[in-house]
Amino acid sequence: MTDISDMSNVLYIDLTEKTFEKVSRKDLYRKYLGGTGVATALFFEEFKDGMDPLDPRAPVVFSIGPLSALFPSCSKVVSMFRSPLTNELGESHAGGRLALAMRFSGCDSIVIKGRAKKPVYISIHDDEVLFKDASSIWGLSSTTDVGKIIREVEPGAGRRSIIRIGIAGEKLVKYSNVNVDTYRHFGRLGLGAVFGSKNLKAIVISGNKEIEVSDKKAYNLTFKQIYEEIVKTDQMHKYHDLGTTENILPLNEIKGLPTKNFQHSSFEFSESISGELFAEKYLIKRVSCAVCPIGCVHIAMLKKRFSRLHEYEIKNISYDYEPVYSMGTILGVQSPEGILELIDKCEMYGLDVISTGVVLAWATEMFQLDRIPESEKGGLNLRWSDVDSYLQAIDLIVGGTTDFYSAMGKGINYAAKEYGGEDFAMQIGGLEVAGYHTGPANIAGLAVGVRHSHLDNAGYSIDQKSLKKRLGEEDIADLLIYEDNIRSIFNSLTICLFARSVYSPDTIKAALGSLGIHADEETLNSLGNDIVMKKYELKKRMGFDLKDLRFPERFFETVSSTGTVNRDSVEQIIRIYCLKRGI
Repeated sequence: MTDISDMSNVLYIDLTEKTFEKVSRKDLYRKYLGGTGVATALFFEEFKDGMDPLDPRAPVVFSIGPLSALFPSCSKVVSMFRSPLTNELGESHAGGRLALAMRFSGCDSIVIKGRAKKPVYISIHDDEVLFKDASSIWGLSSTTDVGKIIREVEPGAGRRSIIRIGIAGEKLVKYSNVNVDTYRHFGRLGLGAVFGSKNLKAIVISGNKEIEVSDKKAYNLTFKQIYEEIVKTDQMHKYHDLGTTENILPLNEIKGLPTKNFQHSSFEFSESISGELFAEKYLIKRVSCAVCPIGCVHIAMLKKRFSRLHEYEIKNISYDYEPVYSMGTILGVQSPEGILELIDKCEMYGLDVISTGVVLAWATEMFQLDRIPESEKGGLNLRWSDVDSYLQAIDLIVGGTTDFYSAMGKGINYAAKEYGGEDFAMQIGGLEVAGYHTGPANIAGLAVGVRHSHLDNAGYSIDQKSLKKRLGEEDIADLLIYEDNIRSIFNSLTICLFARSVYSPDTIKAALGSLGIHADEETLNSLGNDIVMKKYELKKRMGFDLKDLRFPERFFETVSSTGTVNRDSVEQIIRIYCLKRGI
C-alpha cells in the first residue's frame, strides 16, 4: 500500500530500445505538485533546443496530480509535447479513465521518447510494461475499432484506459488527436501526429495498487463536502443538463457566435442546432469521466440509413459546444444530423474537430473566391452548409489527395501562406480558433495564452463581464494574468475546470491536507505564476516571440459581442500583459 504523499513515480519509456525505467521524482512533485507543473518540468529536462516536433527523440509527457482519482472531478491528465501544428509548446488535457488507470498502476507521470521500428502499442499493467506489435491495427478505418480490438486482448476491464490514434495520426495530419476511452481526447495541437511519427498506435494502462491517505477522517469529510456541493447544488446543472451546448443561444443573442468563417457573429438557424434541440431529439445518455459525478459527456444517437429500406446503422456520438460550432455554425450547417455526421467522420479518423471545421471554413471562402486551381479541388465545390462536400473534403484532407488538401492537413496557417486568404484564416499562433467572437479580451487571451487555447485564460468570459461593466485595457490584462495563474494551479492538481467553482482555496487546502500535502493560498498563487513563466521560457527556446504574432483582419471587421474590435486596443492589452509578466 502506497501513501499518496509519497507518490512521485515517473515511468520513462524508450520506444527505440524498447526499454523502460520507473524513477521516483519527489523533487519535482514537491515543487510543482503534479499535472501541468510536473509535465512542464519534465518536458523542460527532456527537450533539446532545435528538436523538431516529429523528431524520434522528441519527448511526450503525461502527468496526473495529487488529487487525481481521489476526489470528485479530479479526472484530467496533462500531456506535454512540441506541437507539429504551431511548432511551439503543445499541451492538451483529457479525461476519461486515464487518470484513474495511471494512479492505480503507480505511474504519476510517463515520459515517452524514441521511435519504434514498426507499429507498436504499449501495454502497462502495474509494474509490467510490454511493447506489442500493432501492425494488425495500423491502418484500421476507425479509432473505435482499434479500441474494441485492444479491449478483447488486454486485461484490466473496469480500471483500464485505452488511448489510441486514427489514420490521421498515422498520416501525420498536424491536428490529429489521441482518442481517450472513446469519448474524450487529447486534442487541438497534434499529439496524434507525434504518436504517428513514433510508430505508436496506442497505450493501454491499468493497475491494482492500493492507495493510503494520510488522514482518513479528514479525507472522508472533504470528499463528502465536495461531492455534495457538486450533486446537491445547482453549480454543475449546466454541465449535466444541456452541457456546454447551452452556450449556443446566449452567444447567438449577444453576437458572439462565429458563423460562416466569422463573416457573421450570429446564426439565423441557431435554434435548430441549440443545446435544447439536441437534448430533446438526439440525446440518449450522459457519460462521466472516472471519479466524476457530473455526467457532462452528452451522447447523441444518429441513425444512418443503408441502401435498403428500413435498414439503419446506429452511431453513438459525443457532442458539446465546440463541435457544434466547428461542424455547424462556422460552416453554415443548420442540420443537427449533418453536424453529427461531420463529428463522427472526425472521430473515425482521429482529427481535432475544431481545427478541421475552421480549416474547412477557410477553404469554403477560397472556393467561393475561385482561388483554388481546378486541378486541386479533388472534384469538389465547397459551399456553405453542404454536408456531403464537407464529408468528402475530410476524406481528402486525411488522404492528402492533392497539394491543396495536403496543405490543409498541415493547418490553416500553412495552407493560407501557400494559397492566400490569410486575412480570413482564423488562427492565432498557428492554432485554429475556438467558437467565440466576443471582443478584445478573447483575441488578446488567445495571443498570450501559452498554447493559444481559449482554455488558457478564458478571455471570452472576460469580454462577457465587460458587457455588464466596462473593463479597461489594464483591467483585461490583469484578469488574463490572474486566469493564467489560477488555471495553472487547477491543471497541476488536475481538477476539471468545469468544477473550478467548487474547489475554493479553502477546499483545495483541505483536500491536499488530508493527503499530507500542505500548501497555503499564497504558495499556490506563486506556483501558478512560476509555471506560466517556465512555459514561456520553453516557448522562447522554441523560437516564439509575441511580437511576431499576426491577427486575421476578419477579427476587426465583423462586429463582436462588445462591438467592432479595435486592433490597437488588442495590441495595447498584450503590451500591458507583457510588461506585467516581464516577458
